[in-house]
Order: sequence, then structure tokens, then C-alpha cells
Amino acid sequence: MTFRSSYPDGHYQDCIFTADKKRLDLEYLYHLLCVPSRYSTGLPPERFALVIENSFCFSVFYQGKQMGYARVITDCSEFASLWDVFIDEPHRGKGVGQALLKYIFNHPQLRGIFRWFLMTEDAHGLYQKFDFKTEIYNPYIMMKVNAS
Repeated sequence: MTFRSSYPDGHYQDCIFTADKKRLDLEYLYHLLCVPSRYSTGLPPERFALVIENSFCFSVFYQGKQMGYARVITDCSEFASLWDVFIDEPHRGKGVGQALLKYIFNHPQLRGIFRWFLMTEDAHGLYQKFDFKTEIYNPYIMMKVNAS
């Protein structure tokens, strides 16, 4: 799928969206997901391959270079959890993130998911456009276990 996005300067740039894991730029993703930064707590390198293998992975390419990514963990029926949504800084605020989410939610294996989950520190306005809510009306509490 090719999505034409209108950039503020009036020019149109081609972004290619794909769920083909063979097209992933693994070096880009390794640095994005594994190297400690604002966006990563430092995923151990030995677990990187499992993250990719066990997730639906979505990429955005611009002029042949990967510049966006997101992944989904799901049972393909009842729930899906959106993780690692990322658009490179120079491309943010131009509709690329919104187009990536539309691409994900329209993926044939993800249509009709009963409940979507997301945890994020930023881009709340983007996710609210897709009906994610910051108010939790559910009495359940998210809990976690950190493996040692």
C-alpha cells in the first residue's frame, strides 16, 4: 500500500506501509528497541529476535528507508495490544503516524478485534483520534511481573 501524505510545504511524498517482516530494517529496529534511550529501557539483545518473531510488525518506508514502526501483540480475536509506535522525528506531525495506525487497524488479521490496549507517555491526541481513551472506567487494575 502506498499512502500519499500532504506535507505542510504543499509537496507530496510517498510513504510505503507494509507488514512484511522481510522488509524490516533490523539494525534500525535494534537501535530503536534495544539501545537505552527515551523510547527504550534497553531490551536485551538476545530477546530482540523473539520480539519480532512473535509480533505483527508494521513498517513505514520513505524513499526506501525505514522511518516508522509499530507492532501488535494479539490473539486475533479478543484483544490486541499496540506497542513501539514510532515515527522518526523529521516526519512527525505530517500525518504519517495516523496513516500507520489506519493501516494497522485495517490489516485483515486485525479487523474485528474486540478490545485494543495501548500504554503511552505521549502522542495522546493521535491515539484519541482512534477512540483510545485516557479515562479508564474498568475496575480492573493493570499489574505486571518483572522477570528476574
